Amino acid sequence: MGAAYPTLDDILEEDMHHWYTKFMKESPSGLITLFELRTMLDMNGMTEEASSYVEQVFLTFDMDGDGYIDFVEYIAAISLLLKGEINQKLKWYFKLFDQDGNGKIDKEELETIFKAIQDITRSYDVPPEEIVTLIYEKIDVNGEGELTLEEFISGAHEHPDIMDMLGKMMDLTNVLEIILNGQPKRDIN
Repeated sequence: MGAAYPTLDDILEEDMHHWYTKFMKESPSGLITLFELRTMLDMNGMTEEASSYVEQVFLTFDMDGDGYIDFVEYIAAISLLLKGEINQKLKWYFKLFDQDGNGKIDKEELETIFKAIQDITRSYDVPPEEIVTLIYEKIDVNGEGELTLEEFISGAHEHPDIMDMLGKMMDLTNVLEIILNGQPKRDIN
């Protein structure tokens, strides 16, 4: 009989001491490196895009840019993803998509992220090219092939279908569950 894990909402409601104890047990140095995050997520055999995506996620969580996720960054990231307001999440998505940091998202950046997400989730329902085309047709009002933060946020608000799609694609609940509860056991058949 398998152990029942608490939900992420239950975990967030627990006191900070418990969170800190768990964090320190999983990462005794008090810091999570990119290598440790990849190990936690069992990145063996993942595509280059998936590996790049995890690195980009790490970099957005590493708010001070020191190459580590400390406890405060860890809690902030979990709180944002699970309890953050929609505009906060959209700003985080934008930062994640803007891989070169130029303040704009181009089609290639967006497609790379969506391919990586599909590789990690192993869900290939809609080709990334179609998703990107739909987003740019509806949101890129100037037709310049790039989205600013303002265009991205207002476009997502104006198009509930885009907002819903982004929410589903960017749902990192399964990733957080792996970090919090460990890698699920795989059947060997």
